[in-house]
Amino acid sequence: MRLRGDMESTDDELDQSVFENKNGLADDMAFLASMPELCDVTFLVGDTREPVCAVKAVLAARSRVFHKMLYQPPSPQRKKEVLPKETTKLRRPTFLKRSSEPLLNVKNANTQTQSNQHQTVVVDEFEPDVFRQLIEYIHTGCVTLQPRTLLGVLNAADYYGLEDLRKACTGFVQCCINVDTVCALLSSAERYIQYKCTKSLVQKVLEFVDEHGNEVLNLGSFALLPLHVVRLILSRDELKADEFTKFQAALMWTMKYGDTNSNVDWKEVFVENFMSSIQYHKIPANVLMNEVEPLKLVPYEVIMTSLAYQTPPVSIPTN
Repeated sequence: MRLRGDMESTDDELDQSVFENKNGLADDMAFLASMPELCDVTFLVGDTREPVCAVKAVLAARSRVFHKMLYQPPSPQRKKEVLPKETTKLRRPTFLKRSSEPLLNVKNANTQTQSNQHQTVVVDEFEPDVFRQLIEYIHTGCVTLQPRTLLGVLNAADYYGLEDLRKACTGFVQCCINVDTVCALLSSAERYIQYKCTKSLVQKVLEFVDEHGNEVLNLGSFALLPLHVVRLILSRDELKADEFTKFQAALMWTMKYGDTNSNVDWKEVFVENFMSSIQYHKIPANVLMNEVEPLKLVPYEVIMTSLAYQTPPVSIPTN
């Protein structure tokens, strides 16, 4: 008889009983990770050095990367490495001594193993929210995936060798890319652009943007994207958006940029970054004259050339 929350029995299994309460275990493990006094490693994460506590044995059991990081002694070559005193930002996790720990003499420090100490590890690679979700998954086997942190969790899972979580994130990408999430996904890609998982996800997001160009360009969140992302989107030949919508999106981004950077001329920013991304001759003549020309952003000769392009050829009678 097997008990999995509810009781199930068969004639062949009347002589045994197995009870599983995975939800209760997950809750208990989540409680364990939430209590600093019960944990033996603290990660200081991101630029703000937010503390995230965990249990080393759980991390090591679930991830070979964490096992190597927390339990295997550094190689002799690494022991000889000395970081400059002024170095404050570490690109790889580095063990630090807690200020509350008593000073040990050199002999005792060399003989005491890492497993008997509370360790503090600096993590610069990921944001606090992302790393906290990773630790939650490792301890409980559960995590709530959401577009805002999806790319970070995906790359963290790959970085720390959590294949099941990586596959879950990859599968979630297929169903979470929509008009409401594309800008959040593209914004988070900026933070994790150096990781290999980012490239494949960004390509899928851009393909979605290409198919839903007018909808995406009209989003208020589009004006919050980084400049190079906006330029990339507007210059794509595959983008299915009319030229006036592209013009408005570039204008809104530039005006937003000018609001947050009062020392720059937003009109110059527009001319320098977006002028060549828009085919003005494809904007209807009445829109060009009533909506574009009064802004004095586009040179007058460009307006005139665009109007001339749209003028039907005059029939010239032949003898």
